[in-house]
This record gives sequence, C-alpha cells and structure tokens, in this order.
Amino acid sequence: MTKDQLRIVYMATADFALPSLKALVEGGYNVVAVVTMPDKPMGRGHKLKESNIKTYAVSQGLEVLQPVRLRDEEFVARLHELQPDLGIVVAFRMLPEVVWTLPRLGTINLHGSLLPRYRGAAPIHWAIMNGDAETGVTTFRLRHELDTGDILLQDRLPIAPDDNVGKVHDRLMLLGAKTLLRTVDLFLQEEEPKGRAQEDYEEAPTPAPKLTKENTELLWNRPTEVLHNQVRGLAPYPAAWATLAIEGHEPLVFKILETEPILSSEDLTSRPEPGTILIRPKGQLWVATADGFLAIKTLQPPAKKAMSASAYLNGLR
Repeated sequence: MTKDQLRIVYMATADFALPSLKALVEGGYNVVAVVTMPDKPMGRGHKLKESNIKTYAVSQGLEVLQPVRLRDEEFVARLHELQPDLGIVVAFRMLPEVVWTLPRLGTINLHGSLLPRYRGAAPIHWAIMNGDAETGVTTFRLRHELDTGDILLQDRLPIAPDDNVGKVHDRLMLLGAKTLLRTVDLFLQEEEPKGRAQEDYEEAPTPAPKLTKENTELLWNRPTEVLHNQVRGLAPYPAAWATLAIEGHEPLVFKILETEPILSSEDLTSRPEPGTILIRPKGQLWVATADGFLAIKTLQPPAKKAMSASAYLNGLR
C-alpha cells in the first residue's frame, strides 16, 4: 500500500498534535478528515476560537469534523462514509469503541511517555515532577482501557536538570511527529504490524493523573528537591502555587515558576520551620523546606505578569 492509498482519520485538538499532523500532510500521506473539539468561546467577548489543529487543517483543504459528542450518529455515519483504513489519536478525548474500532486497521495513539510509565492525562508533567532523567514517546494500538494497548514504537528523550515541562513538551512533540510517521509506515509495509503487550515490559505501570488544585500546591514540609521538581514539572503551565505571607503585607496566592534548591546554609545557625519565608541579601526570597531552602527565582502575583522575586520585593514598601 502507498501513502496516498492509506486513508487516515486524524483526531486531535492540543498543540502537541500539530507537528504530527503537519508531518503527515507535508509527507504526502492521505489524511481524509481531521476530528477536533468544537470551537470554544474565549475572552471577554466570548468570541469562538478554533484550535490550531483546525486552523491548519482548513488551510490545507482538509475536511474538519467537530462533534460535540463522539457517539453522535451523524458523526459516526460520516466516518463510515469516509471508509478510513487507519485512525490516529494524539492528545485527544477518550474515544468510544464505536469510533476507535471503525477504521479497517484500527486506531493508534501517540502518547507523551515511555509506556507503561505514566498512563493518563499529564504524562510529561509527572515525569519531571518525579525527577526522572528520561522520558519519551510511545505509539500504541488503542483499546478500551486507557493507555494500555500493545506498543508499536518508542523513542527516548533525556530530561536535563534545568528543563521544565514547557521545554520538554516542545521537544517531545517534534520527536513524536517523527515516531508517528515511522509507525504509519509500518502499516504501509504490512497491514497488521506486530505490537508488544505492555504486560511484557518489566516496567510497572504508573499513573499520570489529571492536574488539580490539590496536586499542584507546594507543601513546604516536603524535601527541597521534591518541591523544585514540582515547580519544574508545572512551569510554565499550569504552574505550581503557594500562599506567601510576607511580613507587613496580606497573604497572596502566587504562581511559582522558577526555583533553585538550597540544601544547606552555613550562616544560618538554626533551621526555621518549613514554610518560613526569609528575605536574603540582593533581593533573594527563600522558603524553608523539610531539609533546606527553596530559592524562588520567578513568581507571578495575582492578576500580574511573571517577574523575578527581586523585582517583586523591590516593589514592596
């Protein structure tokens, strides 16, 4: 089978999926339709804003489908009419079985982790929050249970000590595009490429649950490195947060975007209680942790832009 004979339905909304779609289209693969979320009202005027996936698909003359419900009869009927050979999902919603089983060769997913590690909604964030030195991308066959299907291909990516989730996300989405094309080519060579069951991997499955207000808060009774990794794993979005009360000013909820671990300080004769704020020379803002201090380098006050901690402190009277 050739590229133009393999009929592909591409399902995605997040920007993580855009390089993969571009790689397919510009590589001459036959994308017969793009399925994406309905346009969302944004801003004060609540004007409808379309995803970058839709914008690109329209610019390339691709058919765009935006069902509110993925079980919608008209949507499923249109998929049948398109007669897809292969479905591709990248950073999208959970698909009902009636959709992911519809393509003749099934549906594959591109996921931002080395499965079976980090099954779930936020795999890139959790890899960094847990202090991993490596992550990667995985393509696998979709089945009913979330992120559990047979693995087709994987590619690895190192995580540097100063990386945050924004940097790793951008490198992974480019790596993912290359991995996805290699995976689609397997279906050109043989219609049923053999995958490897995740149960055959020595690595135990780990979760990557949805990010919430509770699991993004900085709790100062934790070790310094744990807190530093939490900040890296959530920056720039959605960002770790904490309530800081500087003497003489009302407590405010800040987003914490960049930190530096301070594991010891010889000039402090006794270690303050975790959560104690120290204003240090040259506009340094430290917070005591379970085993040291976390120097806050960049923060964002409520309703303001991100700024250095020294700039924030200089603005206080």
